[in-house]
Amino acid sequence: MTRKLIVKIAAFVALAMGLVVGAAGVVGADSISTTGPSSPITATDNSHATWTNNNRVRVKNKNHQTATSGSATVTNNTTGGGATSGAASNSNSSTTTVGLTNSNSGCGCSESSWDVSTLGPNSGITLTDNSSVSVSNDNNVKVKNSSTQSATSGDATVSNNTTGGSATSGSASNTNSTSTSITISN
Repeated sequence: MTRKLIVKIAAFVALAMGLVVGAAGVVGADSISTTGPSSPITATDNSHATWTNNNRVRVKNKNHQTATSGSATVTNNTTGGGATSGAASNSNSSTTTVGLTNSNSGCGCSESSWDVSTLGPNSGITLTDNSSVSVSNDNNVKVKNSSTQSATSGDATVSNNTTGGSATSGSASNTNSTSTSITISN
């Protein structure tokens, strides 16, 4: 053999081995063999995965309360006694917890490993591995908390008595507590 031919054969073998070793790092199982001159090897693997997560969360807490204490009146007595009205109060507590999890555990795409061998001159090798992943997360969260409260204490009146007594109106109070916790993990 001439020196040029030996160099060409060595270059071809090195190229073929490089392609085989470079393609062997991916998981899967394909084995392709050809024998004879001008026998091409072609391997193609296409894997595609698409995930779409659309989360719509709406939380609406409404609280409308009214409390009124009555009137306390001591009137038109020779000796007035005592009169007391009760207390008026509003209390509200709301707790909302929402948890969403959209888990996409990876591509799920098949990956290829080729064990490629050729025997004979002029054997071409073509290896193609196409993988794609598309993930779309759309999270839309709306929280509305509304509290409308009214508390009114009644009148305390002492009038037209020879000796006046006492009149006490009760207290009026409002309390509100709202806690909203939303966790979204895609």
